[in-house]
Amino acid sequence: MREVELKAVVDDLAKRRKRIEAAGAALSFEGKISDRRYDFASRELSGRDEVLRTRRYLGSTSTRIYLDWKGPTEMKHGYKLREEITVPVEDFVSLEKILDKLGLTLTWEIDREIAQYQLAGAAVRFETYPRMDVLVEVEGEPAAIEAAIETLGLARGTFTNERLPDFVSRFEHRTGVRSAMSDRELKGDYGFRDAKS
Repeated sequence: MREVELKAVVDDLAKRRKRIEAAGAALSFEGKISDRRYDFASRELSGRDEVLRTRRYLGSTSTRIYLDWKGPTEMKHGYKLREEITVPVEDFVSLEKILDKLGLTLTWEIDREIAQYQLAGAAVRFETYPRMDVLVEVEGEPAAIEAAIETLGLARGTFTNERLPDFVSRFEHRTGVRSAMSDRELKGDYGFRDAKS
């Protein structure tokens, strides 16, 4: 599957949600997403610009778990594109054991509360991190992305194909406050991020 997306900082979460709801957007998930990224000690995957992650959707009544692989990033016509392969997982503990046996180690944790909508062929996901700007990610084909951005009412120029670490860096530079991208970091443990630098 090909992933095409743009992201932006959200100025007013309640207002932007109301705008897309008024346009008929359907809420497909609200709850917490916990991502765990893995790589070899040599950082072979990141060296090839590939991502291997587990993603847990923790809703009020159920939990869904996926294993995702993402290929190298392409920038085309201003959009971020990646090949993505996703498979559902029923036994997260066994999956973690398999990743460990393969020599993969946890390299980064990302936790956030989300509200994800479907709107005329686009997925619109609002992401609230433990300590960072609220972001909106719009994913789909370019025409659907552009229509969703117009519905959101945010300036088109605020949307970018940049990666999450770029948003983190801008937040920290602008505020002088260290972001927290996971529950662990909110408690002061930056071991994974420190290991990346």
